[in-house]
Amino acid sequence: MSSRITTQWRPALTSVVILMTLVMLGTGVSYAADNADHDRARQAVEAGDVLPLRTILERVEREYPGQVMEVELDREKGEWVYEIKLLRKGGALMKLKIHARDGTILGFKEKNDKPHRQGEPR
Repeated sequence: MSSRITTQWRPALTSVVILMTLVMLGTGVSYAADNADHDRARQAVEAGDVLPLRTILERVEREYPGQVMEVELDREKGEWVYEIKLLRKGGALMKLKIHARDGTILGFKEKNDKPHRQGEPR
């Protein structure tokens, strides 16, 4: 009886082991990429190419209150740009692009996830 159960579950168990191995390998790659991004950002701050994230977030909080959901630091056209996603009061999602060297707001998009009712202004 036990050999029948073992034989019956062997393919499923093998699949689970392979899936877990792939998940663990993917996590390691992501962790290494996160470390490289962190090092790149730290070097840019130390070189004076970008303002520290804390400085940027303090400015954003004063001008655009909300909960920070995500922050990215990217190179766009040779310039460092912070991209910050905020959850605003009332459920609106806002994405800000900020020049990382001086904190200038380069642009923003706001998306309101509230349902729209017929006849109400958007």
